[in-house]
Amino acid sequence: MSRVEGKVAMVTGGSRGIGRAICLELARRGALVLVNYLQNEAAAAEVVAAIGAAGGEAAALQADVSEAEQVAALFKRVTREHGALDILVNNAGITRDNVIMLMKPADFDIVQATNLRSCWLCCKAAARMMMRKRSGSIINITSVVGIAGNGGQTNYAASKAGIIGLTKSLAKELAPRGVRVNAVAPGFVETDMTADLATEIKAAATAAIPLGRMGAPEDIAKSVAFLASADAAYMTGQTLVVDGGMLM
Repeated sequence: MSRVEGKVAMVTGGSRGIGRAICLELARRGALVLVNYLQNEAAAAEVVAAIGAAGGEAAALQADVSEAEQVAALFKRVTREHGALDILVNNAGITRDNVIMLMKPADFDIVQATNLRSCWLCCKAAARMMMRKRSGSIINITSVVGIAGNGGQTNYAASKAGIIGLTKSLAKELAPRGVRVNAVAPGFVETDMTADLATEIKAAATAAIPLGRMGAPEDIAKSVAFLASADAAYMTGQTLVVDGGMLM
């Protein structure tokens, strides 16, 4: 099992779904985990409590990571309380699905802000810290939709494709300073985002997956933990697709 003992890790959008699973997995492998959340304090506290009950260390940090001033304050707090950040996982994300003819500009803008702008802001803040100590791992959560596209998700697909481009560009910038930047592209995963989908949509999606099942948040978390660890020391600028073979 890839280990991250003694590392300080922050996961944006870490209070539920894939983010929650990533927090638990990184803590299980030895990291001190900072659980970023926007509104659901109770959910973030539950993640921290679950990590503590399993013998790990964690803390919840509230911030809207799409806002530059809040990101600056968040990273200052991390520096003040923990000294440095070793692992950053940019997981915060939302959907506002609709066909383009019915999609409002506000629905496009908020998805870009939450999914892509937040990733860029946090990468920028983390890069300063990691470049200074010439080490670190950034993992950005994108989506297979950012690779293949999907009808009714022009805003979401654009944001996730942007994350892939950001990842590759930043990997080239930071590699000389010993900082790795990679992305994980989940396929169809059972989370709050997919819970409300119609049964026939889920059935059709599952039928298109060669492994015959939807992913679990833990499937994504284990891939993130691998990329965060020294086992992936020679990997940067990569997009690891975790989709049960759906894109194949």
